[in-house]
Amino acid sequence: MGKLAGKVALITGGSSGIGFSTAQLFLDEGAKVVITGRNPDNLKKAVEALDPANSIGVVSDASDPGSAEKAAAAAVEAFGGLDIVFANAGISGSTPLGSTDPSLFKRILDINVAGVFFTIQAASPHLREGGSVILNGSVLAKAGSPGYAAYAASKGAVTSMARVLVSELAPRGIRVNTVVPGATRTPIWGDTAAPAFNQLEDYLKRSIPLNRMGEPIELANTVLFLASDDSSFVNGAEISVDGGSGSSPMGTPLHVQR
Repeated sequence: MGKLAGKVALITGGSSGIGFSTAQLFLDEGAKVVITGRNPDNLKKAVEALDPANSIGVVSDASDPGSAEKAAAAAVEAFGGLDIVFANAGISGSTPLGSTDPSLFKRILDINVAGVFFTIQAASPHLREGGSVILNGSVLAKAGSPGYAAYAASKGAVTSMARVLVSELAPRGIRVNTVVPGATRTPIWGDTAAPAFNQLEDYLKRSIPLNRMGEPIELANTVLFLASDDSSFVNGAEISVDGGSGSSPMGTPLHVQR
């Protein structure tokens, strides 16, 4: 039996990247999985690549509270309830001071902050005792990276929100924790062509003590820990999966001769 045998999980933004890798891992560990995504074709392909017998996809825009309600209802209808929520859906975007479109700034906050809250609000009535809620933060919440004010603000809000959710859900035996990724190989980098991405990766590696980017499965393994009974007394934690970039910026190849 797997670590999540008999559990039902809702994963937002589950059609690619960290969300998809987490869905695969959860299924391997015995869970039933509901994933959401904005693109119907990508969502269908993701479910087909996962396990159509034990997973479903729900077309959903994370910025729409109604979509969150639809996803939670679909999980209950298909699998009878919920035990795990991984509020993973999010977008990035360049919002430099002096030239930022207000609509982009607002959309980043709508999806990354309001979307997380309303996903958990929709799921909350259906979460069973002993359940686990995992939020997706970012190392950029504290990095001060130029041009990412909206994204950094949104992820800082997520970690603050998690502390409130701990106090609200703990009386029901439901834990809330945050996984904090660093630079990871996911589609959030957009359509960056291979030569340009290689150059970007070389730059990013120099800001990480382990001198490499993370892989989605490395994040998924941490989410699995937080979702399972292995972390039964872990509540309100922020676990960084960033190769040390957040904790030891002076230990990066930018500052250390190797």
